[in-house]
Amino acid sequence: MARIMVTGCAGFIGFHVSKALLARHEEVLGCDNLCPHYDVTLKQARLAQLQEIPGFSFQQLEMADREATLSYFAKTQAQAVIHLAALAGVRYAMQCPELYIQSNLVAFGHVLDALVRHPVEHFVYASSSSVYGASTRQPFALDDHADTPLSLYAATKRANELMAYSYSHLHGLPATGLRFFTVYGPWGRPDMALYLFTERMLGGQPLTIFNFGHHRRDFTYIDDVVEAVLAVLALPPSAPPQEQLSRARHRVLNVASGHPVPIMECVRLLEGYLGRQAAIELLPLQPGDVPETFGDISDLKALTGLTPRVSIEEGLARFTNWYRRYKSC
Repeated sequence: MARIMVTGCAGFIGFHVSKALLARHEEVLGCDNLCPHYDVTLKQARLAQLQEIPGFSFQQLEMADREATLSYFAKTQAQAVIHLAALAGVRYAMQCPELYIQSNLVAFGHVLDALVRHPVEHFVYASSSSVYGASTRQPFALDDHADTPLSLYAATKRANELMAYSYSHLHGLPATGLRFFTVYGPWGRPDMALYLFTERMLGGQPLTIFNFGHHRRDFTYIDDVVEAVLAVLALPPSAPPQEQLSRARHRVLNVASGHPVPIMECVRLLEGYLGRQAAIELLPLQPGDVPETFGDISDLKALTGLTPRVSIEEGLARFTNWYRRYKSC
């Protein structure tokens, strides 16, 4: 049984990853700062489920606090770390940039420092499709330039990749960054589009849709994401050939469905599942947004053999069923 630390365990992806690890009878060392960026009761409900499962322990931890972070790593002595703690979202970063700098840059640096003192077999961390920024090539491929971030959030995630690379080169840290593409599903974040659309349609409120409804997103169902995270965790990068100047054991991978879906198609599906007609207000493209995301997942497939299995139709059906149950509790 491995001892695996999951940071951000009360978050959307962290909750599902923790559950999957516990189902495999791993010991999960969960930590989270329970930030009120969105409804804390949802985070607490996720956490309550985890705390009922044998093998799970929890520490409320602010990783922007360097000493607290170093102390936690020293105490837990994890064999692997899945770092999912971060502030997400493009628009909120414009309102509160200082929070993103603390959560996504300062805290990430403290985690890397802790890993130098307490090495692990593999450090897997969350990046984002937003790092592709102004890239116009479709699908987004790993060899695309990622130096034109269109939001502070994107800049922090690209900075994480560069920080992890340098620590890997200098300290031999085996690290993999996962560029997640629009993850959705049960227990999802209430600030994301599909959750907001569902909430507003059932509440009889109009939907605000930007880019005049022309957005396309590579929606990735949470079960496919979790399967990818666990598969990658078992496959740390190997050391590079001796002749290379860089000694970094580091890679990044896209985690996507590989099938971008028009946002208006999602609205039509939700109308059918919810039995409601959506009132829609169309607005221009917002600062920081990109019109389309589409991930090339050939590297992930080659490494793990995985192919995403959950279609947008099935995924939205599962999500809306969960939403009705959760809100009726």
